[in-house]
Amino acid sequence: MKITDIVAQKNKDRVNIYIDGSFAFGLSQEIRFKYDLFVGKEVDQTYIDDVLRAEEKNKVLNNAFSILSYGQNSKKQIYIKLMKKGYDEEDVIDAIEFCEEKGFINDKLFAESFIRDRTNLKNYGSMRIRYELISKGISKDIIEEVLNLDFQDEFDRALNLAKKRIKQYKDDDKNAVYRKLGGFLYRRGYSYEIVSKVLDEVLNDLD
Repeated sequence: MKITDIVAQKNKDRVNIYIDGSFAFGLSQEIRFKYDLFVGKEVDQTYIDDVLRAEEKNKVLNNAFSILSYGQNSKKQIYIKLMKKGYDEEDVIDAIEFCEEKGFINDKLFAESFIRDRTNLKNYGSMRIRYELISKGISKDIIEEVLNLDFQDEFDRALNLAKKRIKQYKDDDKNAVYRKLGGFLYRRGYSYEIVSKVLDEVLNDLD
């Protein structure tokens, strides 16, 4: 079999390969040059299969890059998004390992950034942050290493939240305020100890 023509697609990064006068397959320029495909080159089916396999792996890797271009993702998130596209699991794992080796995927850095975002922008407590990190596939070892929020800082943030939130309960009795405000703080991810201290301080001000 012989390559008889190579025609650029509208996307200049891709070409159509013709073998023995008939269209055979589309290909990225990257893989074309990697496998030294040119008009007149003799190829066999094994070589073609290798080229197409490399093209598929390259497609998965480029999709991983595309996902990462929109922001940080954990390894698990990338895996799920790529698998949903129907790619072969081996290719997905290879793409993720490549991205990890190059530093494009780093669960520790992702976790550190995630914690800053959830504490500074959303005022979440450590319990909710921990739960969300686990759901994103971050290992417990990494979580234990990076999730070291200061107790006093968490208490202060919870207290400020409570003082703002309590204004919504001005027509409720003390028991209702205790229940609603406590539920609100628990949902935000604050521990029983912090919630109890905050409720004691805030409700004492109502007396």
